[in-house]
Amino acid sequence: MLNFQLIAIATGGRIVPRFEELTSEKLGHAGVVRELTFGTTKDRMLVIEECKNSRAVTIFIRGGNKMIIEEAKRAIHDALCTVRNVIKNEKILYGGGAPEISCALACAEKANKISTLEQYAFRAFAEALEAVPMALAENSGLSPVNTLADIKAAQLAEKNPAFGVDCLNHGTFDMKVQNVIETLTSKTQQILLATQLVKMILKIDDIRSPNDAGDAA
Repeated sequence: MLNFQLIAIATGGRIVPRFEELTSEKLGHAGVVRELTFGTTKDRMLVIEECKNSRAVTIFIRGGNKMIIEEAKRAIHDALCTVRNVIKNEKILYGGGAPEISCALACAEKANKISTLEQYAFRAFAEALEAVPMALAENSGLSPVNTLADIKAAQLAEKNPAFGVDCLNHGTFDMKVQNVIETLTSKTQQILLATQLVKMILKIDDIRSPNDAGDAA
């Protein structure tokens, strides 16, 4: 069904469930329709060219095995999503865990100004944000605690929120120099979804296990 929908979008046609409903207004347009065979197994592929919607394209991926193809599909999908996010919102952030560290420092500073119990919520949120750069450091073979401490000290000393984890050992924490960026849209969604998930879990005030029913009886 997905292939039919994509063809309809490309050709400008409409999908009809019965031939009786087919009219000239619902027909699409394509200049060339041809079938190609490729590979040692003679796989067949239908190629539709010179479509009405000229912006519709197909990316044809080939590889030595299925794992390579799936990895290429994921990489292309991630790249397309990044481009889509930049088109929707052109604002970007520097990567390497720099935004999380900067936000964690801001939350910790805010917690120091609160005298009520709410300060612990701010401190916990700051600690949760620090999990991202610590994971980056650990996956890069660096000491998570020492790396995070060094970056936090550098951000505070130089007032530069672009300092992040130097995963590739370029010799600098400055993600602006390393040209490591990510979209504001994706980063906002990550933090919002994580926060909503935690709030949903905190609303659970009781956990029942299968043994509870036997004890009650």
